[in-house]
Formats: sequence, C-alpha cells, structure tokens
Amino acid sequence: MADPMRIRAQASGDKTTVRVLMSHEMETGLRKDAAGKSIPAWFIQELTASLNGKVVMTSQFGPSVSKNPFLQFAIKGAKAGGKVAITWTDNKGEKRTDEATVS
Repeated sequence: MADPMRIRAQASGDKTTVRVLMSHEMETGLRKDAAGKSIPAWFIQELTASLNGKVVMTSQFGPSVSKNPFLQFAIKGAKAGGKVAITWTDNKGEKRTDEATVS
C-alpha cells in the first residue's frame, strides 16, 4: 500500500480546516475478478481524528465509500503548531496513523 494518508490542516481565525486523502483500495465485496471469483470486501471501517492527543471526531465508513477517500472537516480552537492525527482501521484489522502540524 502506498502512503496511507496525506493530511493538510490550515488555521483561519478560530477554525482549522483539515483535509485528508487516504490511500486505500476500498473493495465492496460485490465485484468479480477476471476469473469470475468474488473479490473480498476490504474497506476502512473506523476513522478517528485527534488534536494534540484529544479525540475530536470519530466516524464509521462502509463498503460504499470510494477508492482513496477524501475527507474534510473543521475543528474549532486549534492553533498553528498544533498536531492533528488521523487513525483509521479497516475490516481486515489493518491500522494506519498519520499526523500533520496545523499551519
């Protein structure tokens, strides 16, 4: 798997916009390969965002989310220099974490 994520966190006033591009194949389990065999489901199930170690958001994904999903959200009160960390876990138990500094 390529880099698990690309994260950008940009502060503007009291609001910080966080943009995350996650590298993941996101298979639904409904497609078939060239031989006609079903491709097993493989998708991000849970995502957690934290600011300076404190959880600020959790979300659940499912098989209908597109390949290499993009997520954008805002955090109030984050300041430049703060650390935003994103962690996701997929349905096969793989876990990825990455972080970015608020600019």
